[in-house]
Amino acid sequence: MQFLAYILAYPIIWLISILPFRLLYAFSDGLYGLLYYVIGYRRKTVKANLDLVFPEKSEAEKKRITKAFYHHLCDMIVEAIKSLTISDAEMKRRFTFQGLDLIQNQLDKDKSIALMCAHYGSWEWVFVLQSYFDVKGYAVYKRLANPYFDNMVKKIRAKYDSYLITTKETVPTLMRAKVNGNLTVCGFVSDQSPKIQNAHYWTEFMNIKVPVFTGAEMLSKRLDMSVVFFKTKRLKRGFYETTFELLAENAKAYDNYAITDLFLRKVEAQIYEAPEYYLWTHKRWKHRDKVPVEFQ
Repeated sequence: MQFLAYILAYPIIWLISILPFRLLYAFSDGLYGLLYYVIGYRRKTVKANLDLVFPEKSEAEKKRITKAFYHHLCDMIVEAIKSLTISDAEMKRRFTFQGLDLIQNQLDKDKSIALMCAHYGSWEWVFVLQSYFDVKGYAVYKRLANPYFDNMVKKIRAKYDSYLITTKETVPTLMRAKVNGNLTVCGFVSDQSPKIQNAHYWTEFMNIKVPVFTGAEMLSKRLDMSVVFFKTKRLKRGFYETTFELLAENAKAYDNYAITDLFLRKVEAQIYEAPEYYLWTHKRWKHRDKVPVEFQ
């Protein structure tokens, strides 16, 4: 059944991917109408999240943010599909980087890099980053339920010498690279909510105490990786710019969770600057009422 779903959907996905951008974004506009007005995809979750973190904003302003968010979400969906056939030159024209020398400087110091980011702006095209460096790149992800679509996504990322690894694969993969003397750049999307049974650190995010992922920080200390935050900004429709900021060159010198907290402050600044580009459909604050006594 999963293979049947794949062979039926793949031709449609491929046809969408070869559309010129003008038609691609017209398709996105139609998808927006379907998701927002007809299906109402996770609208209750989005409203609850915005009410929670922006109690001071008017209903009109939150509605504006909501609609802009859904437009952006649909753009990211079609941009992810476009990744299937987009050329390297077009990708680099639309997704640019400022501060690549910061990454190269750390690599020149024989330091592997943990890239920390949030579900903000666009993370679908950031994989082109690997084409600028002569090291292998990894990104930690959650495997798709359909193995055929999962393999398709992996192949798309591999075009730029960037490889998707699961949470369980992360430690052995990066440790093996270190033992073999190979530098790596590994991306961690670290702003979402861990499972409550795996939560061992709680802190404030958007003024609400929640459990947070600490794997990027802990692994950086264990493997002596430099920690770099990257911020992706939407310049205009279909065009993005990513900038880098060094959070820690010597992660071991920082108190536990200090780097994680620093990362979260950077993410908060992004959200306050332009909240419509954050992924509001996730239940990021769902565990806020379960704070352990030691973190209250």
